[in-house]
Amino acid sequence: MKKVLHIVGARPNFMKVAPIYRAIAARTSLQQVLIHTGQHYDAKMSDVFFSDLGLPTPDEHLGIGSGSHAQQTARMMVELETVFLSHQPDIVSVVGDVNSTIAAALVASKLAIPLAHVEAGLRSHSRHQPEEINRIVTDRLSDLLLTPSRDADANLLKEGLDSSRIHLVGNVMIDSLLTSKEKAEQLPVLKGLGVEPRGYAVCTLHRPSNVDDPKVMGGLLSALAHVASRLPVIFPVHPRTRKMIAEQDLGSYFERSPNLRPVDPMGYLEFLSLTSQARLVLTDSGGLQEETTALGVPCLTLREQTERPITVEQGTNEVVGTDPDRIREAADRALSGQGKKGRVPEFWDGRSGERIADVFARFLNDSRAATRLAVSA
Repeated sequence: MKKVLHIVGARPNFMKVAPIYRAIAARTSLQQVLIHTGQHYDAKMSDVFFSDLGLPTPDEHLGIGSGSHAQQTARMMVELETVFLSHQPDIVSVVGDVNSTIAAALVASKLAIPLAHVEAGLRSHSRHQPEEINRIVTDRLSDLLLTPSRDADANLLKEGLDSSRIHLVGNVMIDSLLTSKEKAEQLPVLKGLGVEPRGYAVCTLHRPSNVDDPKVMGGLLSALAHVASRLPVIFPVHPRTRKMIAEQDLGSYFERSPNLRPVDPMGYLEFLSLTSQARLVLTDSGGLQEETTALGVPCLTLREQTERPITVEQGTNEVVGTDPDRIREAADRALSGQGKKGRVPEFWDGRSGERIADVFARFLNDSRAATRLAVSA
């Protein structure tokens, strides 16, 4: 029986792998192995997502933990090489653009194992983002490039990649959202926070370029305090962000703005309940730009570029950068009913996992694909 080995490591990966895992189990006879690198190791950033999304317990948990990009990626590569040689997969499937993705891509390539990249072709066109390097290198190494939108196809073709490797499958994260939204909204999350539907904003911040610089982070918190003067801002605080706020002595922003409300990180269903009923979302997350577009919720992206331009061109997303005045102006427009209106892009229909399962089955049933590459001993 042919074997698919899935790599997950960080919170966004789990929402993307779950629909693929379910679709393969339902539609094919392929064996599946789930490997968790432990890039996100806090239970609220990791373990709870498996139960929320119906994913099985990982077959292997590497427990890599934190570190610099080089340290983390290197440790993953050492451990993943042992795992790949042990399990002898016929294909390795990676998702997104985190360090777990690039580590697995490099190891699979060195061992001559076919590689599939889910969410291929996204580009911010900024090499200052470490995730951009991960995207470019992973796409170069992949045998299957599974793209979420036509602009991603165009990026890959422009870079000279073979069109036969590119498969437009749609946005698999939206599969999880559509499957889970009704269940999420039945949870008593809003009641527990004392807010009403469309009566609050949500903020997430985690990128080093935002939270590691005291000047940038202070400016963002001042802009959030302005939004909080108009309505409650629920701020699930990433562990890294919480650490940097404490080290930079920025807690006074919360003391002066009681409506700016830091809370612990949430599980997938809890957080979806919160975002799906929000009036406005402010974030530096890539996946949340997509989810708000699917939900029809105005989104302000607190970055200078986005690798998901379709959320701006077609969706509800507006890239506003980190200038506090610009953020305040955009937030005031959105809260006054003048926020971006959008539509759901093509193939964001809840069936991306099924299309991916079909691509995997065709690829692994192709005798040429099955025989041309083998794991090196």
